[in-house]
Amino acid sequence: MNKRTLRILEYYKIIEQLTGFATCPEGKRMCERLKPSVDMIEIQKNQEETRDALARVYQHGGLSFSGVYPIGEAMKRVAVGASLSIAELLDVAKLLKVAERARQYGEQEIDKDNEGMTVRQDSLTGYFESLMPLEHLAREINRCILSEDEIADDASSALKDIRRDMKQINSKVHDVLNGIVAKQTNQAMLQDSLVTMRNGRFCIPVKSEYKGQFPGMVHDQSSKGSTFFIEPMAVVNLNNELKELAAKEAMEIERILSNLSEQVACSRESIEMNVQILTKLDFIFAKASFAKSYDGTEPELNDQGMVLIKQGRHPLLDKHKVVPVDIRLGEEFSMLIITGPNTGGKTVSLKTLGLFTLMGQSGLHIPA
Repeated sequence: MNKRTLRILEYYKIIEQLTGFATCPEGKRMCERLKPSVDMIEIQKNQEETRDALARVYQHGGLSFSGVYPIGEAMKRVAVGASLSIAELLDVAKLLKVAERARQYGEQEIDKDNEGMTVRQDSLTGYFESLMPLEHLAREINRCILSEDEIADDASSALKDIRRDMKQINSKVHDVLNGIVAKQTNQAMLQDSLVTMRNGRFCIPVKSEYKGQFPGMVHDQSSKGSTFFIEPMAVVNLNNELKELAAKEAMEIERILSNLSEQVACSRESIEMNVQILTKLDFIFAKASFAKSYDGTEPELNDQGMVLIKQGRHPLLDKHKVVPVDIRLGEEFSMLIITGPNTGGKTVSLKTLGLFTLMGQSGLHIPA
C-alpha cells in the first residue's frame, strides 16, 4: 500500500485513535501495525470478527485486557530452568486471571444442542474456547505471593515456622532493650528512649560520654559524634539468631519461588498461547469499541469498482457537526464530477471515500 496515499488520506490518524481502544501493550502494537489488505477473504474474515465483537460489546459490555503483559523473556528463562522473580510470577497470575475473565465473557454466547454439544455462535468463539486459565496455577501463585514485597507466611510450613521463631526472638530483643531504655538510671545517658536499627541489628542511642557504661558492640555513630548506637551484650546472641533466621527465610523464599517457577515452566506452552489469543482479542475488541464510538457499520466490499455510500461521515470530523455525504459510482456511470465553492466539502467528500475504502480493507467499520 502506497505510504503517501495513507498519509494524505490521514489513515495514520485513524490508527492512532484505534490504538487508544486497546488495553494491553501487545494489543496496541497490533493496532499500530494494521495495514489495509487486498485479499478479499482476509478482509471478510477481519470484518466478521469486528462485527461479532461489536455485537458482543452491545449485548454484554466491553472486555478489558488490562493485565496482559509481555512475558516472553520470562518464559524463555523458565524454559532453561531459571527462577522467576516475584513480579514476574504475579504477571503470570494476572495474565491467567484475564484469561479466566475472558473465557467467562466468551461463554455468554455459547449454546448447547439437544445432545449437550457446544454450538459455535460466531467467529470469536474459537478464540475464547482455546483459552486455558490454569486456575490451579493462578491460585497457587496468589496463595504464596501477597504482593511484590511480601510472601505469605502460609506459602510453606517451613517459612511459617521460621517467621514464628523470628517474631518470638524479635519480641525478646525488644523486651530486653525496652527494659534498658526505660530504666530510670539510664535515662540521662541515652540520647533518646527509643530502640533503633543499625546494620540490621537492634541498638540503643547512647551519649558519647557514657558509651563505656553499656558493654556491647558499637554499630554506628552520629555525624557529630555525640551519639553511639550500641548493641548491648544482653541481646547480641538474640540478634545473631535473628540474622540466622533471616538467612533461612531468604533461602526458603528462594525455594518457594523456584517451585512456583517450575510449575509455570510445566504450563509454558499454554501460557504463551493465552498471551497470543488475548492479544488478538484485545486487537479485535479495540476495532469493535472504535466502531461503537462513531456508530460504525460493517461495509459490504466488492472488487467491481462499485461504490454506494449513504450518509457517510468523515471519521476524523466531529460526528455532531459533520455534514453526511451520499456517493454512488460504478453502475450506470464510472466517472464522478464534484463541483462547488471553496470550503464546500469537495476534498472532504473525496477523502471520505478514500478513507472508507482503506478502513474497510483494514477490517474496520465505517461511519455510514
